Amino acid sequence: MSLYTDYLTEIATRKEQGLHPKPIDDGALVGELISQIKDSGNEHRDESLNFFIYNTLPGTTSAAGVKAAFLKEIILGDAVVAEITPTFAFELLSHMKGGPSIDVLLDLALGDNADIAKQAAEVLKTQVYLYEADTERLKTAYEAGNAIAKELLESYVQAEFFTKLPDIDEEIKVVTYIAAEGDISTDLLSPGNQAHSRADRELHGKCMISEEAQKEIEALKVKHPEARVMLIAEKGTMGVGSSRMSGVNNVALWTGKQASPYVPFVNYAPIIAGTNGISPIFLTTVGVTGGIGVDLKNWVKKVDEDGKPILNNDGNPILEQKYSVETGTVLTINTKDKKLYSADGSDELVDMAGSFSPQKMEFMKAGGSYAIVFGKKLQTFAAETLGVEAPLVFAQSKEISHEGQGLTAVEKIFNANARGATPGKTLHAGSDVRVAVNIVGSQDTTGLMTMQELEAMAATVVSPSVDGAYQSGCHTASVWDLKAQANTPRLMKFMNDFGLVTGRDPKGSYHAMTDVIHKVLNDITVSDWDVIIGGDSHTRMSKGVAFGADSGTVALALATGESSMPIPESVKVTFKGKMADHMDFRDVVHATQAQMLQQHGDNVFQGRVIEVHIGTLLADQAFTFTDWTAEMKAKASVCISDDDTLIGSLELAKSRIQIMIDKGMEHDNGMLASLIAKADARIAEIKSGEKPALRPDDNAKYFAEVVVDLDLINEPMIADPDVNNIDVSKRYTHDTIRPISYYKAEKKVDLGFVGSCMVHKGDIKIVAQMLRNLENANGSVEFKAPLVVTAPTYNIIDELKAEGDWEVLQKYSGFEFDDAAPKTAARTEYENILYLERPGCNLCMGNQEKAAKGDTVLATSTRLFQGRVVADAPEKKGESLLGSTPVVVLSAILGRTPTIEEYKTAVEGIDLTKFAPPVQKPAGTRSAHF
Repeated sequence: MSLYTDYLTEIATRKEQGLHPKPIDDGALVGELISQIKDSGNEHRDESLNFFIYNTLPGTTSAAGVKAAFLKEIILGDAVVAEITPTFAFELLSHMKGGPSIDVLLDLALGDNADIAKQAAEVLKTQVYLYEADTERLKTAYEAGNAIAKELLESYVQAEFFTKLPDIDEEIKVVTYIAAEGDISTDLLSPGNQAHSRADRELHGKCMISEEAQKEIEALKVKHPEARVMLIAEKGTMGVGSSRMSGVNNVALWTGKQASPYVPFVNYAPIIAGTNGISPIFLTTVGVTGGIGVDLKNWVKKVDEDGKPILNNDGNPILEQKYSVETGTVLTINTKDKKLYSADGSDELVDMAGSFSPQKMEFMKAGGSYAIVFGKKLQTFAAETLGVEAPLVFAQSKEISHEGQGLTAVEKIFNANARGATPGKTLHAGSDVRVAVNIVGSQDTTGLMTMQELEAMAATVVSPSVDGAYQSGCHTASVWDLKAQANTPRLMKFMNDFGLVTGRDPKGSYHAMTDVIHKVLNDITVSDWDVIIGGDSHTRMSKGVAFGADSGTVALALATGESSMPIPESVKVTFKGKMADHMDFRDVVHATQAQMLQQHGDNVFQGRVIEVHIGTLLADQAFTFTDWTAEMKAKASVCISDDDTLIGSLELAKSRIQIMIDKGMEHDNGMLASLIAKADARIAEIKSGEKPALRPDDNAKYFAEVVVDLDLINEPMIADPDVNNIDVSKRYTHDTIRPISYYKAEKKVDLGFVGSCMVHKGDIKIVAQMLRNLENANGSVEFKAPLVVTAPTYNIIDELKAEGDWEVLQKYSGFEFDDAAPKTAARTEYENILYLERPGCNLCMGNQEKAAKGDTVLATSTRLFQGRVVADAPEKKGESLLGSTPVVVLSAILGRTPTIEEYKTAVEGIDLTKFAPPVQKPAGTRSAHF
């Protein structure tokens, strides 16, 4: 059969699912379409023409290359298609963004036919996705005296590709739709268990919220054709938990605008709102698509005569409604006044200045942030080539500098890596910065979207300024099903060809690694001054500063080696007291959240950098803290380490990178070897005193400071989703931290899970040590609930085998993963045994393994969202409680939460993850400045 008949078969299958034909990315299939278009008598000609025009993906897909070449034939008169005139062919090229289409347009613009060259130039003036090869052609032609090249450069220096775009509407009518009450996780918008379909935008769109919600949104659009639907998190924050582009894509699909009539299911400009605004990472993604994020502030704390919040019986502030946004309410956004008004504009409801900064308004005008990033680069190139000064077209980056004020750690990192800032000017929090990116990570459930974004922006190779880039296979590691078999090898090949080190070798030379991406990025980050961008909200390294990002921002970082964002404010976290011997560091992490709320009332971490003075804790263990900062709703975290500790962490990173090289994972570009060399250089700087470990200045300014008292932590702590809280907004928030005694040893536990990015080698050793202890005390170990154990990386398993711990785990396991025969279906039932699972995210993702509906799960993971690890049953809500490794193991053995006495007995003599506050630095010690 031909590719076309295969495509028709696929179309028939999709039609049964209520889906349209899948957009075409295969050049060979487009070749068949063209053959049928040229054959005037072909029965499939009209259909093929429609697919060619309206259903072929742009950018650097092979389909785009074949399409652009045929359009060139039409323009030159070498092919004649009645329905595609040369003028229409130019219009189609203008919607193809870059790559082959730019090649064709440059061929025509710099060619001998003056009339065609003029038309091609007019299209090129609207394009921004030009890369070095394209701009070099223009420069060469200009220097050779080509008039069209000069005309193009003059247009680019004036940024006509931006200035000639229509301005955003002064008034935007919106109609509200409340998606849910309380914090809304992106799991509601793009469920983890549907991760396999994210690259198929129409199919994935069907999983947003619910089918009923989708019908309600469509009904609102019909009833209010003049308004755009605004999706709302009532009494909560929108988009917590993950940064996923797929969540914004889905909202845009149902409520946004179509980006191009010739590209299906790619929408932009969604309008998203929350009583407490939008989570920082999700808001960045909204900006990528040129959307609007609204901080509604429609519920406020009720206060007494003294201005103090009035509390309810649970000790929580009582909220009162300032104005209503119930579903179906029509409101008006005024982009000039930057305010939200009632429908007729008579009542001012909330100030929206934060939603309409000059930079955000540029994103809205351009249809997204990429066009601005590439447009600025193109303007700079044109000015340099012409030898002129570029006029001020784009909004000036906000540069905030306070004379005499020191720098926080993140301010130092941003100043050191800033691009395009005023030379010699010290920038403080709030400044807009283009910042160089050193390390980039792409994970597998969003990787296919990153791949699409790279193709769409016509990128072909990782930026030479990126030190390290990695593509993981951890989010889909549990089950090697048909979806994984179809998607993963294709993703790995694309990324490896692009220049990334990949968990799976496209050539099949090395064993496939499903190591958790955050752990790998933590290892390949080899400087405390690095900036890291990763396609997951838990991109939180214990060296440098890391930001979880959407797949598009990851693509932009890979292609350009930079990212743009304001310098965030910081909250300083320090420790005092002594950690009790029976406590685990995970309990310190939970206590930080609890004590912060006690000290400040509100979550001062939200949207800010947590600067944690970790001192003597090595990178592996410190990662437990930084990883959790995503659940604290922080934008990022920075660890302040002692010199010796940092050197130890860098030596550990070097050894892990060397293991990757030894296993055959080195890329042809020598990326891993260069990281080891960079680590050596950084170690030499620290040892010589030339540049000690990163520290903030003593006179740095913080938004707030939190002091964690270790003496107050005397029993294990659990993060409880509080699923039955009468206040819906208090459920699934990570803010309910309870001591183990709260449960009175009566809380039934149906499943235990030790795994995800929150654990390190020491955690798996704790499991083995507890089994030894219990065996010595009782003769054997019997589980009253299943216990799933998933090491984060293969390296850890290798080390556990060498040290004798894996043998203990094997003894008690009823299942051990086998890479030679991976599972092809998700487990649906569990026995009361120990399961040794393949390295990866496992239960924490919710896309493959899952607990039984209605179960109470006690896990070391990060996710307590509704439906992620465990779904609700009709008679009982599923619960995902989060605790330390020893608590999880003991609870699985007992089938319930333990008493504090049972816990202390079980961990006696076990080497738990210890922590001590850093000693005060000697007087006169100076930190290294950028």
